[in-house]
Amino acid sequence: MSEPARTLHPALAVSEGAPANLTIAGVRALDPVAGIDQVCDLVVRDGVVSSLAEPGSGAAPDSGEVVDGSGRVAVPAFVDPHVHLRTPGREDEEDIESGTRAAAAGGFCCVVAMANTDPVVDSPELLSALRRRADREARVQVGFAAAVTVGQRGDRLTDTTLLADAGAVCFSDDGLPVRSARVMRQALQCQRLHGLPLVLHEEDPDLSGEGAMHEGTVSVRLGVAGIPWASEAVMAARDVLLAELEDGRIHLQHVSSARTLAIVEWARARGVAVTCEVTPHHLLLCDEDVAGLDTARKMNPPLRSAGDRTALREALRSGLIDCIATDHAPHAQEEKEAPFEEAPMGTTGLETAFAALYTDLVVPGELSLATLVEKLTAGASVLGFERPSLKPGSVANLCLVDLDKEWTVGENGFESRSANNAFLGRRLRGKVLLTTSAGAVVWRDRSILMREVAA
Repeated sequence: MSEPARTLHPALAVSEGAPANLTIAGVRALDPVAGIDQVCDLVVRDGVVSSLAEPGSGAAPDSGEVVDGSGRVAVPAFVDPHVHLRTPGREDEEDIESGTRAAAAGGFCCVVAMANTDPVVDSPELLSALRRRADREARVQVGFAAAVTVGQRGDRLTDTTLLADAGAVCFSDDGLPVRSARVMRQALQCQRLHGLPLVLHEEDPDLSGEGAMHEGTVSVRLGVAGIPWASEAVMAARDVLLAELEDGRIHLQHVSSARTLAIVEWARARGVAVTCEVTPHHLLLCDEDVAGLDTARKMNPPLRSAGDRTALREALRSGLIDCIATDHAPHAQEEKEAPFEEAPMGTTGLETAFAALYTDLVVPGELSLATLVEKLTAGASVLGFERPSLKPGSVANLCLVDLDKEWTVGENGFESRSANNAFLGRRLRGKVLLTTSAGAVVWRDRSILMREVAA
């Protein structure tokens, strides 16, 4: 019998860890996609989910560990299709090891790093070097996006065939849009050859101008230049039309406005292959939360109006939004301490995504826990990866969560090298206690009690 593939996709890199042998005793196992919701002894043997046994009957693997799962929930680990690991070029802010350690602490078993590094990931040589480094350093599975255009300058396509052969999992100029409609059309034509999705940052730079926050009553009150919703929506409209023209497949990143959602809905009704994601900060915050000019809440696209936030939540529940992505964007403290208009855009999010969404959406009853788990794992499907599952026979990609545990963001520092988190200081509910990725234990909270089983 052949060994199961360890990673969710052949192009994903991860440092090889010892296969897990453990039993999570008396845990609620919840896998909404597989139709699993039961209290059981969840047994992992040699890195594979072996059984979901009746409580008290799950035999502990030889030389394994037993974790008390009572009152806790085990779910498929999360997949983030949109993070920034800052390698190469800004390892003072993050690197592959620290970024994937932060991912593991947040319950993620897989992340996809964007290509807007220094230098930009636009050559097969650099992409291959990053994958080799991830094979040594990554705590969780990592995929790498390659740039759509050379240097992300927007005027000339990269060699997408060579980059796909070198292991790119998608193409994206994230951080910047593909400004030229002609180049975007060419990118969609190339997609017919490599088949990988185009992952798009939708923004018209001319409309954004020097804006630093959402254009609305709050920006007027603060006297800060704004970025209109149209900056995102007009570029999204252009790209879904081009995708229809070329029969291409596109994924819209960090959707922030109700108008963009309307464009996605219209395009899907016409049969256009378009998916989209939303971030925790756009779901939970709005432009009123920027009134204190906290630069940790300055991001691109900006936090929109309360009405846009409501529309995003409704679209998440209805299924119009496919998945949740953090857009984890670490920045150096001294750069974020600059005046609001001058500070860089972005917030970290890997370590707080689940707890923030659970606290503000699931606890009040706006969203079910099952839907939250489904949306935090759906990034795998968007990019064509195998989806993490608790089904027996699946490689262990799971996390164990204590839903009642309260904690304060930042009280014990961060696993990420950067601390520019939009929820810093917030009291949250829901703590990830243990994460496995590719069959190995990659994170365990210091509070977790484990008992080793004698061989």
